[in-house]
Amino acid sequence: MGWATQQAGPAGLIMNNKLESNIPKLSVVMPAYNEEASIRFVLEDWIEELDRLQIDYEILAYDDGSSDATGRLLETLSRENPRIQARSHANIGHGPTILQGYHEARGQWVFQVDADGEMSPAGFEALWEVRSDHDFLFGYRSGRHSDWGRMAITQASRWTVWVLFGKAVRDVNTPYRLMRQSCLEVMLELLPDDTFAPNVVLSGLAIRGRLRIAEQPVVHQGRPAGQVSLGGWQLWMSALRSLVQTLRIAFQSSKKS
Repeated sequence: MGWATQQAGPAGLIMNNKLESNIPKLSVVMPAYNEEASIRFVLEDWIEELDRLQIDYEILAYDDGSSDATGRLLETLSRENPRIQARSHANIGHGPTILQGYHEARGQWVFQVDADGEMSPAGFEALWEVRSDHDFLFGYRSGRHSDWGRMAITQASRWTVWVLFGKAVRDVNTPYRLMRQSCLEVMLELLPDDTFAPNVVLSGLAIRGRLRIAEQPVVHQGRPAGQVSLGGWQLWMSALRSLVQTLRIAFQSSKKS
């Protein structure tokens, strides 16, 4: 199946195992911004797949200050299905919203996916089936068709992580990742709440912590509706901010390891 695996165990991290019996097996963290055109269909697809796999799960869906009806739709969907927990807050950005989800997730495993529908639930089973032998599992974006600017930033993020932490993950910022919660919570202590691209940094920390990493291609099918929320000069300024934060966290975490 094309796995690229780090066999070394999580010796570099002290894991905190949760013993509560009432926590779900899986928490899905899904940030959303102006996704009213597709949010219902995206959530229905994920619910159908997770129910098919008979997983005990919760979906934490976050409306990050949308200017459309995304928040109201999430509230409606949460009333229809108690597994969906809708959250709404003023716009704080994609990265801080993800971090909020990671901190609030109760599951033994935490899965992050965006609400834009660009990566379908079809690739999740392959990650879930092999989770017991790994700590971080990445669905890297296969067949991705994005503009040259986003592809360039993705490449720059990859090289930054490879230089600072090691060459072990090909898609360091993929929004399709399954993480052992006991490993994730240790790394979250190193990330400020305003981290712009926390997934990039977490990929690096997983490498440095010698976690058991696996990667699996997941088809990047493109956005079914709506449009990307960040572009132009804002995209490049955000990339620069992410680089500075990644450098700072890499330096600080190296002193603690």
